[in-house]
Amino acid sequence: MQKVQKTFGEELVLKWQSFLLRPQPSEHRDLEKFKAYTESWKRPGAEEPAAVFRTWRGRQGPPSHSVPPHLVAKAAERLGPEPFAKIHDRLFTGYFSDNLDITDDQVLADIWVESGLPKRDFSGKDDPELGAAVEREHDHAIQNGATGAPAMQMEGGFGAIMGAQPVETYRLWFERMMVRQRGN
Repeated sequence: MQKVQKTFGEELVLKWQSFLLRPQPSEHRDLEKFKAYTESWKRPGAEEPAAVFRTWRGRQGPPSHSVPPHLVAKAAERLGPEPFAKIHDRLFTGYFSDNLDITDDQVLADIWVESGLPKRDFSGKDDPELGAAVEREHDHAIQNGATGAPAMQMEGGFGAIMGAQPVETYRLWFERMMVRQRGN
């Protein structure tokens, strides 16, 4: 999305919203089944070389559910756009490239510190308001047809793109949606 953002500059404002692929914790996920699932990451990895997707290796994980990293991202967002961008990017690479269990509190604390955010602000992830915001955004996404991630929707527009797509697909979609919104 960063490449797409650069294409459109200030005309395109990205607003990241929570969508929980695994809303409820499951402590009994099968690691071997999860490793097999991560084979599907090869397709988006092949389509976007700048994003490094590695099939899951090692004995750590799989993550138990989606809520913890979303809470950490929301806590970083409270600190501003730059801290949010750092955490967002690091959560992505931590999960898809480094195969980290981003539901583990210590892993999340390490990512927070690695991203240069003040250690004292990490506890902000425990604010119940953030949990409510994540739940509201997730519910909103479902009400608007989201069934997977990523899901893109133009504010005020109609239609959405689901799943990881080539950068050119996103660029063309945003371009068409912007033309429609301008009434051209």
